[in-house]
Amino acid sequence: MTSTNEKKLISITEAAKLNNVTRQAIYVAIKQNKLQATKKTRWEIDVDDLNHYKKNKYSRSKSIFNGELLFNNSLGYFSIGQVAKMLSVPAQKIYYATRRGHMKATRKGAAWVVHTEEIKIYQESYLDRRTAQSRAI
Repeated sequence: MTSTNEKKLISITEAAKLNNVTRQAIYVAIKQNKLQATKKTRWEIDVDDLNHYKKNKYSRSKSIFNGELLFNNSLGYFSIGQVAKMLSVPAQKIYYATRRGHMKATRKGAAWVVHTEEIKIYQESYLDRRTAQSRAI
């Protein structure tokens, strides 16, 4: 006879897949008491505990610097990684563009933040121009 209150338990491998992280990341979360798990013959994690951990785990998108959200996309502030995805280029190209002065980025703590206006200027001045030049050749 099974109870309707029975917990759904999953393995570390399943938890890692559901959370889109490595098994090692799940082990670390358990060791740091950030994720509840029990060990019988293998580690077992309650799906509700995993969902709670996922909702509350550190995320760079939630980072705060001087009391303000670091990457406040609604105000037009993005991380280097987000900019790279938006422009479909490698993040290294964005770092290079900031070093060369082609794109202005602001350092806030340990992170670089880029404003939407700078992204548009870079795209129009460098990416679109280079694409047009390569088509002409």
